[in-house]
Amino acid sequence: MLFSEKELPSEIWQSLVHELHRGSLDSKHPFRYSNLATIGKFGPEIRTVVVRSINKNFEFYIFTDSRSEKVAEITANPSATLHFYHPGKRAQIRIKAKAEIHRQNDLSEAFWSKVQGDAQKAYTSTLAPSTPISDPNQGFDWPEMSDDRFFAVLKFIPKTVEALQLNGLRHLRILFTEKENWEGQWLVP
Repeated sequence: MLFSEKELPSEIWQSLVHELHRGSLDSKHPFRYSNLATIGKFGPEIRTVVVRSINKNFEFYIFTDSRSEKVAEITANPSATLHFYHPGKRAQIRIKAKAEIHRQNDLSEAFWSKVQGDAQKAYTSTLAPSTPISDPNQGFDWPEMSDDRFFAVLKFIPKTVEALQLNGLRHLRILFTEKENWEGQWLVP
């Protein structure tokens, strides 16, 4: 379990923050991967993303190709949700956040310098993500020299953090909001 009813909301908050930070640092941690939900042209969109970093202000960073649909969706509506699930601890965390797109600025350049070798290819393909192709190999065409012109960093600034601890008939649910200085409010599960 990630948390119990015996803990104070402040202790639960510290556990959530700690586990989320661990996920951004440990490639084997379940919180390394998040489902990212955005609003698309025809309704909700969701995809799995890698959480690359969480800073001391509890802001989340994800890398993407600036030509991706998620960038267009965030440009149109910066409201997003990050969804995490830890199967071993049977805990779900949903973070509603405001998203920002950083491209060819100090923040994106600082992160680009940490993307090494072939990993850069994920953000430099000749064709944009979602381009229709007739042969899967067309998706593996990269320029000889990699640069950061399509590299983007998505920054998520949490507004609410909701955690659900599954536990048979005694599930626990708690909500933390930025407005309430992350103090925590128990909710009916």
